[in-house]
Amino acid sequence: MSKLSLLKVNLRRVYTSLYVICLLLLASFTFLDEEKTIIFYGDSLTAGYGLTPEQAFPALVEKYLGEKGHNYKVVNAGVSGETSAGGLSRINWVLNQPVDIFILELGANDGLRGLPLTQTRENLQGIIDRVKAKNPGVKVVVAGMMVPPNMGESYASEFISIFPEIARQNDADLIPFLLEGVAGDPTLNLPDGIHPNPEGQKIVANTVMKVLENLL
Repeated sequence: MSKLSLLKVNLRRVYTSLYVICLLLLASFTFLDEEKTIIFYGDSLTAGYGLTPEQAFPALVEKYLGEKGHNYKVVNAGVSGETSAGGLSRINWVLNQPVDIFILELGANDGLRGLPLTQTRENLQGIIDRVKAKNPGVKVVVAGMMVPPNMGESYASEFISIFPEIARQNDADLIPFLLEGVAGDPTLNLPDGIHPNPEGQKIVANTVMKVLENLL
């Protein structure tokens, strides 16, 4: 074989190798940049009661994630007035889409209505069970809540304990109190004194981000 022919053969091998390497790199970048889904599953707090969808904290979280270079789609599956029982009844419909991170924010309306907390606990566990059954690799985050003291000290204490217990039993991450720094502050809530206003939503989003950053 002449030197020229040998050179052509070697060049073809080099080009072939470079082509294969480029394909592998492209596949790697495509995998790394694959869009993932976060579902916020909750009540009026998640839905952004009294505000536009863009002002609600799930939308703000999606914005913050994008600014940090994370490719996540956020689904706001909040329904105003939702109880844990209502959440359990509609979870199968929500799970028609894939989910990588599931953030459970339910139970507040149970507490405000004085519903039996045994049922609340069972409903929250039932929701997580169905989410994990459909998406075995899902990461679950439980958002903790509190109830006003007028519900009684015993009831309020048991209510607060539900969320860390559920998180611990399911190896889930916990947001100790979703409305930390917002609850009780008139300047951060709507006139009803319950739902965060746009400024309060920003604080809630930052509270959520502190937990999410440890998962990403």
